[in-house]
Amino acid sequence: MYKYIIVIAFLMPFVASSQDSDMGNWLIYIGNKKLDNQWNVHHEVQYRNYNAIGDLEQLLLRTGIGKNLTEGNNNLLLGYGFIRSENYANAEDKIVVNEHRIFQQFITKQSIGKVNVQHRYRFEQRFVEDDFKLRFRYFLGLSYPLTDQFYLSSYNEIFINTVQNAFDRHRLYGGLGYKVSSQVKVELGYMNQFLTALNRDQLNLIAFVNF
Repeated sequence: MYKYIIVIAFLMPFVASSQDSDMGNWLIYIGNKKLDNQWNVHHEVQYRNYNAIGDLEQLLLRTGIGKNLTEGNNNLLLGYGFIRSENYANAEDKIVVNEHRIFQQFITKQSIGKVNVQHRYRFEQRFVEDDFKLRFRYFLGLSYPLTDQFYLSSYNEIFINTVQNAFDRHRLYGGLGYKVSSQVKVELGYMNQFLTALNRDQLNLIAFVNF
C-alpha cells in the first residue's frame, strides 16, 4: 500500500502542466544551527531567477529562533524575512518591491515505514511597501531513502490569504537528494507553482546545512 502512495506523491509535480508556463531557477541555502537540545537558529537565502541564472526575480533572506517541544519532532519558531522582488512592468522594465515579513511556524515530523513525513504550519504578517497582508501556509513534505546517501524528496504547499479571494498560490515539488555527510545534503528538483493567472516551472538547487 505504502509503495503506491510514495509513487503517486513523488510523481505529482512532474505531471502538472499548464499552457501559460515559464521556466525559472531557484538557488536555495537552508541552514540550521543547534544551540542546545531545545533551541535552534534557522537561516536561509533564496536567489530566484526568471531564467537559468542572472535575471533576478526575487531575493529572499529569512531567519528565526526555534524551540523543540519534544526531542527533534516538534519545533515552534518565530522568524523574520526580507524579500526583494523585481517584477516586470513590461518586456524590459522592472518594478522593485521590498517586503518585511514576520512569521510564526510549527513543524512536526513522523515516519510511516521508510517514508519521513513533515508538516509545517506557517502564519505570516507581511509588510509590502505601504500595504499590510496576512497569509497562512501549509507544507507537507515527504522523503524516501533509495540508498544510504540518495533519497527522493517531494512536497506540496498551499498559500491562503485572509481576503475575499483567499487563494494565493500552490507549489508542487519533486527532487533527488544526496547526503554529503550527516550535516550536509543537497537536492536537485523541479517545482511547479500555480499562481492565480498562470503557472511557473522552476528548477531548484537546494543545500541543507545543520551544525
